[in-house]
Amino acid sequence: MTDRKQKRGRRSKVQLLPEELKAQLDAMLRDGRLQQIEILDLINQRIEDQGLAEDDKLTRSGLSRYASRMEAAAARIRQGREIAEVWTAKLGDKPTSDAGKLLREAVTTMAFETSAHMLNTSDESTPVEPKVLGQLALVSQRIEQASMMGIKREKEIRKAFAEEAANAVSEELRGQDGMSEQLEARIRKVLLGKA
Repeated sequence: MTDRKQKRGRRSKVQLLPEELKAQLDAMLRDGRLQQIEILDLINQRIEDQGLAEDDKLTRSGLSRYASRMEAAAARIRQGREIAEVWTAKLGDKPTSDAGKLLREAVTTMAFETSAHMLNTSDESTPVEPKVLGQLALVSQRIEQASMMGIKREKEIRKAFAEEAANAVSEELRGQDGMSEQLEARIRKVLLGKA
């Protein structure tokens, strides 16, 4: 038990490798063409070639643990990308503020669930620490600010789109079929929301 506690927080042999060797190891693991035993032999040979100590060589179990952690991290990244792709496809050509709304909703939900959990797990005699209250208030304030910024951005996007549409209509219809300048101006006002 004591030996285990001493190992916690200590860097692994992989983490202690020179940057160049660690980069080579990471590249071989990502590539996937070599088996771990082949990678182990190659890296240990390179450790020897560089004149590093025998204790610096990797073990099968150490390399396996590192490869497992690396694969787990890669899986989380892939999962995040897949989720982002699904939502991007779902949002399609909608204004980018929809993605922001989705993220704000997720953070709001997490903040609410955290607050509810704190209320359910604490007894009445234990008050909520001021630091925790301050952090929750800060989260709430930031969500509200992000919401206001999202609304402002959405208005700017809509305004820019309306101006583009008005300009396109003006250019397309200018002088055609006897359209008067007054009718053109009226169409521009309608598109720009100033009618």
